[in-house]
Amino acid sequence: MNKLKLHSKDLTMENIEKLAELFPNCMTETLTEDGSVKSGIDFDLLRQELSADLVEGPQERYRLDWPGKREALATANAPIAKTLRPCREESMDFESTENLYIEGDNLDALKLLQETYLGKVKMIYIDPPYNTGNDFIYDDNYSMTREDYRELSGDVDEDGNQMFDEEKWQQNSSARGRYHSEWLSMMYPRLKLARNLLREDGVIFISIDDNEIANLRRVSDEVFGAENFIANIIWQKKYSTKSDSRHISESHDHIVVYGKRSEKVFLNGLPRTEKQLSIYKNPDNDSRGRWTSDNLLRTEAREYAIFPIKSPKTNEEFLPPDGSSWRYNRDKIDELISDNRIWFGVEGTSRPRLKRFLSEVQSAVTPQTFWSFEDVGHSDQAKKELGRLFDGPSFSTPKPVALLQRIALIGANPNDIILDFFSGSATSAHAVMKLNAEDGGSRRHIQVQLPEPCDEKSAAFKAGYATIAEIGKERIRRAGAKIREELTAQLEGELPGSEKHNEITAKLAQLDTGFRVLKVDSSNMTGDYYKRPDQTTQDGLDLAVENIKPDRSPEDLLFQVMLDWGVDLALPITRETIAGKEVFFVAPGNGQNEDAALAACFEAGLGDDFSKALAKKHPLRAVFRDASFADDAARINVEQLFKTLSPHTEVRAI
Repeated sequence: MNKLKLHSKDLTMENIEKLAELFPNCMTETLTEDGSVKSGIDFDLLRQELSADLVEGPQERYRLDWPGKREALATANAPIAKTLRPCREESMDFESTENLYIEGDNLDALKLLQETYLGKVKMIYIDPPYNTGNDFIYDDNYSMTREDYRELSGDVDEDGNQMFDEEKWQQNSSARGRYHSEWLSMMYPRLKLARNLLREDGVIFISIDDNEIANLRRVSDEVFGAENFIANIIWQKKYSTKSDSRHISESHDHIVVYGKRSEKVFLNGLPRTEKQLSIYKNPDNDSRGRWTSDNLLRTEAREYAIFPIKSPKTNEEFLPPDGSSWRYNRDKIDELISDNRIWFGVEGTSRPRLKRFLSEVQSAVTPQTFWSFEDVGHSDQAKKELGRLFDGPSFSTPKPVALLQRIALIGANPNDIILDFFSGSATSAHAVMKLNAEDGGSRRHIQVQLPEPCDEKSAAFKAGYATIAEIGKERIRRAGAKIREELTAQLEGELPGSEKHNEITAKLAQLDTGFRVLKVDSSNMTGDYYKRPDQTTQDGLDLAVENIKPDRSPEDLLFQVMLDWGVDLALPITRETIAGKEVFFVAPGNGQNEDAALAACFEAGLGDDFSKALAKKHPLRAVFRDASFADDAARINVEQLFKTLSPHTEVRAI
C-alpha cells in the first residue's frame, strides 16, 4: 500500500516542474557531490528567455551548444514591427476560404501568428532545408567573420578541420566552420515559435535526411523536451536499386515526430488496406461475416492445454505438436467449437485454427516506423505527379501527396488546423484538400513560403514561375480544381437522391479549395508611431498627425488589427455602409453584422451619429483611426456611447 509522505510539499521541485512545462529547453542535468545525476534548471537559458539582452554563463552542463545559439534565442524572442497584407488578386475564394497562404520569411510569419494561433494548431509538418552544402536562403543575420568565429571556437571547425581557405569560408560547405551552426541557428528560433502555436495535444512532423538528423533530434529534444519525442519514421524515398554513392546508396529520409505534451497526444490509426482486408473471407458462409483464421497454438507446453481436439465433421482428433500446447484450456476450446469459432478447413481435415471476424478487429491499424514507397510513394513519383499537374514541367524534390496525406490523417482530426511553414510547392495543402475530399473533413491548412527565386536554368523558371511561392499558389489552384473535377465525375454514375449521391454532394459543398494570400511586409504605421513621447520632437509631432503609410489600404489596416487583437485571419469579412462610412465586419453573427468579432472603420469625419449606429450592432470589438473622428468631442463621446449602448464592446484606436 502507499505510504504517507509525512513531510511538506517539495516546493522547489514543483516550481522546477512548472518551469519545465513552460521552458523545456531550460531543463538540464547536473552532477551532485556524490556523483549522481539530477535534473535542474539552466538559469542562464532561463534568464535569456526572460531578457532582451544576451547573458553569459561559464558553468559546464549537459546541453547542445553552438556558436550563435544565444543570438538565435534572442532572435526568437525579439519583437518585429511587421504585418501581413492581404492580396486578393492572388487568392482563391478570398471571401469564403478558411485556408491561408502566407508569403514571406517564415520567422517573421511565425512571430506574427503568435497572438492569433497561440495553442490552436493541431499538427505542423515541415520539410526544412536539408543542409546539403548550399547557402541558406533564410538570412537571419547569423553571419560572423572568421576572426569572430576563431575567438569563439578556436582555429578549427565543428569537425576539427583547420580553417584557412578563404574561398571555402564563403560557402556553406563542410569545410566552413559554421556548417552545422548556421543550420541550427536557422532552425532553433523557428522550432521554438512553432511549439507555441501547437495545442497541448499538438504534434509536429519534420522531414530530414542523414546530414542533420542527429542535430535535429538534439535541438528538438531541447525545444520540445526529450520526453515528448514520439517516433523517428523511416520513409523509403527511392525505388531504384541504382547506386549513387561511393559507399552505401541512401534510399531513405527521416520524419521525426514530437508532441507538445506527448501524454496528451493521440495519433489516429491508418485504415486497413485492401491487401490487409483481402485475407478476410467467408468460406463457410458464417452469418457473422468475413473472417480469417489465426494460430491456435502457443510455443510452450502447458499440461492443462495439451489434449486432443476432435473435428465435428470427420471426428478426426488433433494434438498439439511436441513442445507446444493449445492457446486455451479444454472448457474454452469446447465453447469455441460449439460457437463455430474453430476452423478445421473446408473438408474438416485440417489442423484446427481460431476464427477472427473482421467485425471484431479494430478498423484502424497503428502506424509503424517504416513507410515503404509502395504505401506512400517515392521521390520520382512525386516529381511526375507534380509535372502532370503542371502539364509538363518537372520540379525539384517535392514530396509525394500520399506521404503528406498519411501524415495529415495520423496527426490531425477532420476539423483541425495544419501548419506548414516550409511550404515549398505546397504538397501539404494538396494533401489536405485530397484528404478532405475523401473523408468529408474540413481540415484547414496554413502555408508559409519565402518568395525564393527559382533558378533561371530550372524547368519552373522556364515555365514562367519566378519564385517558389508562385509555384505553391498555382499548385493549390490546379490541385483544387482537379480534386473538384474528380468528385464531380463520381456523381455521374450515382442516382440523384441516393445515399452515395448525397454523400458526394455534401463533400463538394464542404470542400474548401481556396486560400487567402497574406504577404509579410513592414508595419502599416510610420516609424513615429512606435516612438515614446520623449523621443518625439515638435517637427516629428507635425509629421505624426498622419501615422499611416500612404500606400496602405483600409483592408491592410484591418488585417494588422486582426493580428494585434488575435482574431482568426480566416474569418469571413463583410462591408457595410453606416452613416455614409464604410465599416468592415469580421465574422458576422446573424447575417445582419450584429455581434461580429470585430468592427473596423478607418474613414475620416466620424461623428456621434455614426458611433451610435455602430454601437447598436453590438460588436465584440470596435477599432478606429485616432485621426478619424470629426473633432475631439466625437473622439471622447465614442467610448461613452459604446458603454451605454454596447457595454461589452472593447473599443480601441490606432
